[in-house]
Amino acid sequence: MNQLEQLRQYTTVVADTGDFQSMKAFAPRDATTNPSLILKAVQKVDYQSLLEKAVREHMGKSTDAIIDNLLVSFGQEILKIVPGRVSTETDARLSFDTAGTIAKSRELIRLYEAAGTPRERVLIKIASTWEGIKAAEVLEKEGIRCNLTLLFSLPQAIACAEAGVQLISPFVGRIYDWYKKSTGLEYVGADDPGVQSVKRIYTYFRKFDYQTEVMGASFRNTSQIVELAGCDLLTISPELLQKLSESEAPVARKLSVEAAKADPVGKISLDEKTFRLMVNDDAMATEKLAEGIRLFCADIVRLEQMIEKLR
Repeated sequence: MNQLEQLRQYTTVVADTGDFQSMKAFAPRDATTNPSLILKAVQKVDYQSLLEKAVREHMGKSTDAIIDNLLVSFGQEILKIVPGRVSTETDARLSFDTAGTIAKSRELIRLYEAAGTPRERVLIKIASTWEGIKAAEVLEKEGIRCNLTLLFSLPQAIACAEAGVQLISPFVGRIYDWYKKSTGLEYVGADDPGVQSVKRIYTYFRKFDYQTEVMGASFRNTSQIVELAGCDLLTISPELLQKLSESEAPVARKLSVEAAKADPVGKISLDEKTFRLMVNDDAMATEKLAEGIRLFCADIVRLEQMIEKLR
């Protein structure tokens, strides 16, 4: 078996793309999108029609509303390909607005359900700020499942689990990027700080019986992926899915519930003050969270500008 086939023995594979053709090629169970991936997709000839259709059919509505409908259109197309769930992201500019995030998430689910897609097949992606986590806690109680993204630290993960979030997406590659830049070192395999972060989170969740799913995300190379074999899910770009499918190097399970249960990790008690202090004390998490929000905000603005040109 190739590495992708071996990986699937231990982990659910998710496609990290807005490119439908890639999804068809690798047959993932779920798919994730974000503002950057949608922006990249609509600049391709194959997907421009979705953007043009969203603008044409909702011409009299706000740009915000057109984007919501565009995101849901992408999600619907993706769900024709994958048998599981699609993750659709809220506007990153709402990352520090609990009420705004709740309202936007409800609207996205309303649009999906109006189009005939049950909410069980949708994960609403929200940034792992304190405000985002509190929004997700409300939404989960309404049956709106959430995927907490831009997650770089254990306290962010613990807060999500205690809020009853369906799934978290700890970012491996961006953690790796930060440490590589700050130390000048190259990290490989189990020594990779991004890999270590996801392993800590997975171990903590399984040790203390949290039900929140852990989905490693933002990979830079296949070494990071195979080191997390056994993680609940891994969302992988088409380029790295291709590399995995071309290699027959062995893939062994690295994460398991049994090993997590035996780990001596202790329980951490979190309230808002402790959360903010712990995240603030982690320079990498603080910087990458802020940077990620800024980048997603910038791509939403670029998408708005594309829409305005078509109006």
